[in-house]
Amino acid sequence: MSQNTERFTGRVGDYERYRSRYPAQVIDILAQRCGLTREAHVADIGAGTGMLSELFLEYGNALVAVEPNDEMRAACKHLAHAWPGMLVKEGTAEANGLEEASVDFVVAGRAFHWFDPVSAKEEFQRILRPGGWVVLVSNSRVRDESPQSVAFEALLREYGTDYEANYQRYKITPRIDAFFAGGDLFREEIAGEQRLTLEELIGLTQSFSVSPVPGDPRHAGMQKALEAFFSRWQKEGVVVITTLCKLSCGRFSAWSHG
Repeated sequence: MSQNTERFTGRVGDYERYRSRYPAQVIDILAQRCGLTREAHVADIGAGTGMLSELFLEYGNALVAVEPNDEMRAACKHLAHAWPGMLVKEGTAEANGLEEASVDFVVAGRAFHWFDPVSAKEEFQRILRPGGWVVLVSNSRVRDESPQSVAFEALLREYGTDYEANYQRYKITPRIDAFFAGGDLFREEIAGEQRLTLEELIGLTQSFSVSPVPGDPRHAGMQKALEAFFSRWQKEGVVVITTLCKLSCGRFSAWSHG
């Protein structure tokens, strides 16, 4: 797992600046369907720079952010200066160091595909209070058969460091089904878009764990390819990337109906 946790070292600035934010509707859905209140205690596991945490903090929740990567955890600690209700801890999904039955919601944004599901489930069951919910959230570009999407994925496939392995990693629907087997599970989707200048497109791409870093022989080639992609698909100085925020919300079988 240590190799996975270091994949975003050196990318935190681009990640924080250019990644799409989570829509506020996430909170609305959890309030309506999971009974989220401002009094709920939340653990954000694999919190990254704290983008998902921010939604809950703005809502009024006390929150602990658990993040294994040093640079991302430092960004989280910077965020915590503005939010007295936020605690930041070093840890992983499989060993988070939180107290037993200490939180009402476990949330993870853009992170479940890095978890070991068996060990993570044991930890989540340990730290959740009875009736607690696990909320897995992703928010990323839509990969479809449109010419623009096909062209962008081809660019990543050609210049990325390990695109195919990570493409398979993102196919997590069966893993999520198995994770909540025997319990409750529902899914919601929120459509959106990013409007990106060339600078923002390059920054977003550099935030991906598969993008070659400066000094890698493939880096210069990716920059030229991104410029060509932007020139082909931009309109009035921006490229529009369709996004989809996916929520998978579940409770484990031991208390799903209790």
